[in-house]
Amino acid sequence: MKWLGFFLVLLFSATQGATVRPVDTREALVNPGMGWTMHFYSNIPKNYGSKLAPSDTLDDFPGLSTVYLRIPWAYLEPKEGKYNWAMLDTPAQRWVAKGKRIALRITTSENWMSFPTPEWVKEAGAKGTYYKFGEGRVKKSTNWDPFFDDPVYLEKLDTFMAALAARYDGNPNVEFIDVGTYGMWGEGHTHMSSLQDSFELQKLHIDLHLKHFKNTRLCISDDFAGHNKPGVRFPITDYALSKGITIRDDSILVQPAPNSWYHAEMVQPFWPTMPIILEHEHYGNSIGRNAWDGALLEKSVEEYHASFMSIHWWPRELLNKNRDTIDRINLRMGYRLMPGQISWPDKVKIGDRFKVQWNWANKGVAPCYPGGFPALTLKDDKGGIVSVLVDESFNLRDLKVDKPGKALSAKLESEFIIGLYAPTTKPGIYDVYVSVGTRDGTPIIALPLEGDDGQRRYHIGRIELWDQS
Repeated sequence: MKWLGFFLVLLFSATQGATVRPVDTREALVNPGMGWTMHFYSNIPKNYGSKLAPSDTLDDFPGLSTVYLRIPWAYLEPKEGKYNWAMLDTPAQRWVAKGKRIALRITTSENWMSFPTPEWVKEAGAKGTYYKFGEGRVKKSTNWDPFFDDPVYLEKLDTFMAALAARYDGNPNVEFIDVGTYGMWGEGHTHMSSLQDSFELQKLHIDLHLKHFKNTRLCISDDFAGHNKPGVRFPITDYALSKGITIRDDSILVQPAPNSWYHAEMVQPFWPTMPIILEHEHYGNSIGRNAWDGALLEKSVEEYHASFMSIHWWPRELLNKNRDTIDRINLRMGYRLMPGQISWPDKVKIGDRFKVQWNWANKGVAPCYPGGFPALTLKDDKGGIVSVLVDESFNLRDLKVDKPGKALSAKLESEFIIGLYAPTTKPGIYDVYVSVGTRDGTPIIALPLEGDDGQRRYHIGRIELWDQS
């Protein structure tokens, strides 16, 4: 293993041992519970994954962690009981194969198609209304909404949701699922369509998702509380919060400043415990309204303590025209765990206890919601694992977040022992790696460090083990 002096400061002394001060590589990280969400389907199936070749998983888009599949119910169940799961599974598996995740929103109301709720639901007797977008209910038009509490509609939807949950509830490849079955585009409002806005209907559809999705993160749109209504507490957001449902803002940079967003206050009760998702306006539409501003997009991440940001356009056009903005957002969005200093003895007797001092900070805007425990791993010159040492006393989820460059450092002293009884440990000089992961030492969290062994362990130095016998 070659020395990695180009990425850290490494100091040795006979009495104090080794001290490293790792340097942030400034690379984009792909980690659980954070990242860019690419709209493969954005309601309309052709937006925005349709131009990607089957082999193209946008590996060049830094920080892309999640593929977002937002699609009307009618596409997934075109005939009652006959499901078109390939529409979800095909794009999903392209990214799952690369270690990425998916997110879902299934909608039942769209202004660009006649029957996002399958027409067979209406033909089965579900009551509803025609509407004209922006004007309300009419006797006849090309758009039809169900009454969102109609018994027939709910019966058919409940059956579909059960089938959806059988595939995706608790599925480790699913990052989150939106409550999208109520309101225009699944945003939880009908003020521009069939005029059915009510707390009771919103709660009904939240409860329907809670019934079926007990093991997967659920999310509501900020528009459940009103698309431009400022404030911190609303009955529907209080209800979502009480049920462990997070929130997303679907309206970033829809309008020019000073109305670039309305609900940074609304998410404040949510972000300390649950990830916040941001969705900017379709990039081209935002440009057309003179609403797009890269600096404001960065500011929204800060104000919302956002863990996710959308790729809401043709992805490479967005990347090519906003690369600097995207790179800066990647340094702050979600969490960014960083060891500031790690010290350990340069020589340790096998079977004796020794201490490690390390400082940790979270340089992101949001907590590390998945949590993780710091670990040191010793390897021999063939890459074999000699010893795994995990400190369970401090969950890095508890690290505080602050403004850029102001991350608060937590000091930790850990006590370890190597080679007590078993496994057999021979004297020698071994490589030392740092990682963050589960209690058993499995690395989970990517760190912005050089020296990755391919398993999210990062080389930081060496240690000598000796045996008096």
